[in-house]
Amino acid sequence: MGFLIAAISLGLLGSFHCIGMCGPIALALPVHNKPPLVKYTLIFLYNLGRIITYSVLGVLAGIVGKSFIFAGLQQVLSVSVGIALLVYVFIPFRNGVSGYPFFLWIRTSFERVFSMGSRSSLFLVGLLNGLLPCGLVYVGLAGAVATGDLLKGALFMAGFGLGTFPMMILVPVSGGLITMPVRKKIRKAIPVVIAVMAVFLILRGLNLGIPYVSPKVDRSGTVATCHSQPAIYPKGMVKCAVPHKN
Repeated sequence: MGFLIAAISLGLLGSFHCIGMCGPIALALPVHNKPPLVKYTLIFLYNLGRIITYSVLGVLAGIVGKSFIFAGLQQVLSVSVGIALLVYVFIPFRNGVSGYPFFLWIRTSFERVFSMGSRSSLFLVGLLNGLLPCGLVYVGLAGAVATGDLLKGALFMAGFGLGTFPMMILVPVSGGLITMPVRKKIRKAIPVVIAVMAVFLILRGLNLGIPYVSPKVDRSGTVATCHSQPAIYPKGMVKCAVPHKN
């Protein structure tokens, strides 16, 4: 449950960053002068497309994380992702991949679909929008990789998308309601949230034996100190199991 709270918090605070990149797209959606019900339905379809794409990417990230766990490198994965997030905080990524052929194709496809201006195309616009280069999405994917699980990876990115949902609905509806000073103040909290996530992941991978924060994992497969009956699993993972009562 904690990873979902982290994902939603990242998306919620990060959505003020999204205003800069996705805000113009949201404002340009062909929903103006529509009846309220139609307007909100179209905005919902656009954002639903984004969240579905994020969730699919989360599954792929979870597969990557799971491969590390199968190789017995879960601690290395956790520390590596944490360090990568700290690097992002202090040396922000500037979307340098936008010139790659794949992302050029995404942009071209996005512009072509967006130019259709039809109601049915907004869902597809949202799907493609989720693939556009975005540093904050990459941070979310790093968190999804750290979950080491397909379902958790998908849920992490879905939670991230849901966190951005309120702002991405508010932008096309209210326009300039949220002023630049307010955006700047809240955007300052984004690096703090990312840094907290990074520190937590690093601690989790350091095998310090701190319950819930840095649980003890015995790589050799020997029994770790448990408050209840220990159970040994493959790849050197040791968990505590509550003994059955007669």
